[in-house]
Amino acid sequence: MVMLHERMNGTRRVVITGVGAITPIGTTGSGMWDGLTRQQSAVTALTRFDPSPFRSHNAAEVNDFVPTDHLEQRKAKRLDRFSQFSVVGAQMALADSELDLAAENRERVGAMMGTALGGIGYAESQLGAYMEGGLRAVDATLALAVFGGASSCNIAIELGISGPNSTNAMSCASGTIAIGDAYRQIRDGYADVMIAGGSEAPLAPLCYGAFALIRAMSTRNDDPASASRPFDKDRDGFVMGEGAAVLVLEEYGRAVARGAKIYAEVAGYGTTNDAYHMTAPLPDGSQAARSMQLALDDAHVSPAEIGYVNTHGSSTPLNDSTETAAIKKVLGERAYSVPMSGTKGYYGHALGASGAIEAAICALAIDREWLPPTVNLKVADAACDLNFLPAVGRAERVEHVLSNSFGFGGINAALVLRRVI
Repeated sequence: MVMLHERMNGTRRVVITGVGAITPIGTTGSGMWDGLTRQQSAVTALTRFDPSPFRSHNAAEVNDFVPTDHLEQRKAKRLDRFSQFSVVGAQMALADSELDLAAENRERVGAMMGTALGGIGYAESQLGAYMEGGLRAVDATLALAVFGGASSCNIAIELGISGPNSTNAMSCASGTIAIGDAYRQIRDGYADVMIAGGSEAPLAPLCYGAFALIRAMSTRNDDPASASRPFDKDRDGFVMGEGAAVLVLEEYGRAVARGAKIYAEVAGYGTTNDAYHMTAPLPDGSQAARSMQLALDDAHVSPAEIGYVNTHGSSTPLNDSTETAAIKKVLGERAYSVPMSGTKGYYGHALGASGAIEAAICALAIDREWLPPTVNLKVADAACDLNFLPAVGRAERVEHVLSNSFGFGGINAALVLRRVI
């Protein structure tokens, strides 16, 4: 039983014991890691539909995911792609953790996920069916598939877990926020195990076109593989991607007692809002910096202890330069020497799933002692003058890692992960 004083003081440590991933560079945690070590972009010309009506024609697609390889056909048919990613990612993470749910109190096991758009891509396809064939042509599962909460709820149903459950929709910070909130559930004693991450399946014409309309995406259509280029002087927008990453978080003592492999500890979390604009970041980066500082304070870690930063690095002109300024506010002069990377050059921007993908990458980087590069960073923008590891990764053992995510509406979120010895 969790003692009341322990819960109220938030003294419980939280560790990552399982990693599941479905990404354009690889499926499963190990598959994604293999994709990172290849140090190549997975961005191609969009094939899911005809992008010719739009300014942007590129995407990072997951092409090796077959739902029925992981789910019964009846179940796969009931779930849209976003929920398929969620459930299968959770299954992968659970298998990787070697956690036996049959031996757990499932009321102490929960799920928290993040997504920017939920099942809207599926809803879009069903609208087309409705316009052509009327209501009889619409899939009967539509009402249950489109809402964001389908992510964590379907995980709970699949795994039979009854603990804390929610899916947030906080734009491109959603996955990071889900992991941060799940960490707090365990730290504060409301759960022992949490399944947490993010899922996104936005590659549908209207979803894609909406971002093209606001000119947020790259138009480097003649060279898709170089279109996502965080911190580069020639960056011109993000590349839309899809995928999911899901982590198993556990209370440290119980993970040690069962002999679990521990990738890293979730040591700190912070989130703020710019309260400024729906798409543009606050120019001085002060609230983005405050989210990082809150995460450091929560972890009781000084800026001098951060050994690597996985940036949000969306490849948009404003966001990359603002994030650079925010990092400098937090790390001071050390910002120029700490290795950092923007890994969206590999797999584009999977919106609400990105923060979870990047947290998973950070956990694996700590465990495997290698830092991925910023793919496609050729010539750094003068305003992005930090050590962003261009082109080639680095073998390095780090003790503390900072992972950033920022989203529309001024959302800022940061995690601190720590090596567990």
